Amino acid sequence: MSQSDSEFSRSVHSLRETGRLPGAHWRPSPNFGPRPEGAAISLLVVHNISLPPGQFGGPEIEDFFCNRLDHSAHPYFETIRGVQVSAHALIRRDGSVVQFVSLLERAWHAGRSCFRNEQECNDFSVGIELEGTDDIPYTPEQYQSLAEVTRLVMGAWPSVTPERLTGHCDIAPGRKTDPGPAFDWAHFRATLARFSDKELG
Repeated sequence: MSQSDSEFSRSVHSLRETGRLPGAHWRPSPNFGPRPEGAAISLLVVHNISLPPGQFGGPEIEDFFCNRLDHSAHPYFETIRGVQVSAHALIRRDGSVVQFVSLLERAWHAGRSCFRNEQECNDFSVGIELEGTDDIPYTPEQYQSLAEVTRLVMGAWPSVTPERLTGHCDIAPGRKTDPGPAFDWAHFRATLARFSDKELG
């Protein structure tokens, strides 16, 4: 999705005002809450998820984030019965984006976490899930969509700098491993860098 400077500016303004990502399919989750007073968005966290593990393309991830998962449909689903989590958005294998929580709100994606001595990352972060696993390569479409979402977030909240893009494994080490070794951080950052500096300003 290529945008002119004026289109990008409008998208950034809309995102800052509404918390809604342009072009994303909206499927609201009940699993969110207000950000603490004074908490500014300053971090973007990359995750992965697949349900059942290692399988792609079904409705299960969306159902899980919306507390609508049929736990009888697969043995693994019984192990996550009662779990209530969400992310701000999910990027499917084809690059399509599903949004569950306004970026202005606090999604339940990071759990107990710490980034550079800043505790409780949910308070000040945006959580983006990639449909995938730690050890299966992500698709070019996913890297492109992630870069586009990231540049919008960086445009709307300049405190999200390239140094404040991180993985779930980095803010919850020992507890979480995603997005895993399959995620090519160098490729993601190179894709993001291809957007001009003025788009991020």
